[in-house]
Order: sequence, then C-alpha cells, then structure tokens
Amino acid sequence: MLDMLFLLAAGLIGGVINSIAGGGSFITFPALLMVGVPPIAANASNTFAACAGYISGTWALRSEIKTPRRRLIFLSLLSALGGGLGAYLLTLTDDSGFEAAIPWLLLFATVVFAFGSQLNQALQTWSQKRPHLGLIHLVLMQLMFVAVSIYGGFFNAGLGIIILSYLSLAGHTQINEMNGLKLLFSTTISLCAILLFLFKGLIVWQETMAVLVGTLIGGYLAGHLSKRLPQEIVRRAILIASIGITGYFFITG
Repeated sequence: MLDMLFLLAAGLIGGVINSIAGGGSFITFPALLMVGVPPIAANASNTFAACAGYISGTWALRSEIKTPRRRLIFLSLLSALGGGLGAYLLTLTDDSGFEAAIPWLLLFATVVFAFGSQLNQALQTWSQKRPHLGLIHLVLMQLMFVAVSIYGGFFNAGLGIIILSYLSLAGHTQINEMNGLKLLFSTTISLCAILLFLFKGLIVWQETMAVLVGTLIGGYLAGHLSKRLPQEIVRRAILIASIGITGYFFITG
C-alpha cells in the first residue's frame, strides 16, 4: 500500500513537471525502480504511464500544428517505425545490461535537459544559415528523426527535449507548434513501443496505474500551478533532482 502511495505521489509530481517544464520521467522512472520493478519493466511501464499525458497534450495543442497533413503523416509513421525499433532493441536487452546503461542514459537526458535551450538556439541559427543544402540535408534530417525515435522507444526519459532540439534543427521556430509536434511524435513513438511492450508482457499494471493516475491528476493541477510558478525555477529544481538521481545511479550501479 505504501508503495502505491509513493508511486501515486511520484506520478503527481511527474505530471506537474511534465506540464510546466518537461522532465517528469526523471521522477517516475526512478520511483518505479525504487519499489522493486525490474529495470526494463520500469522503463516500459513509465512509457505507458507517460503516454496518457502525451495524448491529452496533443489534443489540447492540435490547433497549433500547421505542418502540412501529408508531411505530418509521413513523420508520424517514421516516428512510429523508430519507436517500434527502439522498443524491439530494448526487448533484446537483459535487465543487467539495461541496468548498467541506465546511468549513462540518464546522464545523456540530463545534459540535453540542461542545455536544451542553448542547443535549440544554436541549431536554429545553424539551419537558418544553410537553407539550401538539398537532398543530402533532407536525407540526414530523416535519419536523425529516426534515431531520435529509436531513442524514445528504447528509453523515454528526456524524449521531449530531444524532439524539440530536432525540430529546431529542422527549421521550426513557433514554440506552440513545436510543443504540439513534440507531443504528437512522443505519442506515436510511445504507442508503437507500448504495443510491443504489451505483447512481451513487460508492463506491471498495478504500479503503472498508480503512476498513471498521479500523472493525470498532476497534469490537471499544473494548469493552475503553471500560472503561479516561474518556469525557470521549476527547471532548475528538475535539473538539480536529475543530477542527483543520475549521480545516485552511477554510485550504486
């Protein structure tokens, strides 16, 4: 019972964080590990719990997405393909191998989270100065998008920040549309991964539902909190927490 209350609280905090600044998986994924869920199952369960927020967020921002329908469908299918491939790679990994990779995956996600704004700005500047790189640039962008999607299917933490960085490199500048696309592609990546996780029986339902309920409540409450809490303060708190959690996994791993 205490474990379920702990996961509900973690989901609540994660839902608030995801809605205000992103990075809720830095709370919910370690929480699942702490109650004894095996690493791969914790990752799969965290992806399932987070997906509800992706779906609701996509619906809320659907009017902000101005990308042509044909390209949107193409990128959604590409992201689903990458997400499925990432999930498949995860199923080929044993718990001990994935556990050894967790500190490095968290470190990567933490670095991207910490320097996401600077990276986005640098990528926008770079892409604006090179608008005519032609077919090679187009192919590289699609391959990069598949790589981002594979990461998301393999490990969910930090996915939103990484997608935003990709969108900056792809030339997007409208933040509301970028957030809508981020949530849409996070949804397609996660849904495809979840299908494979379900088939493999990797999701632990009791723990997942506790996190999911907390996430939904937290996301709802964040609508009010976001008007009162400065986003930069929240981001700094998440960064401190993520550094601490990453350090913990390096020390105990």
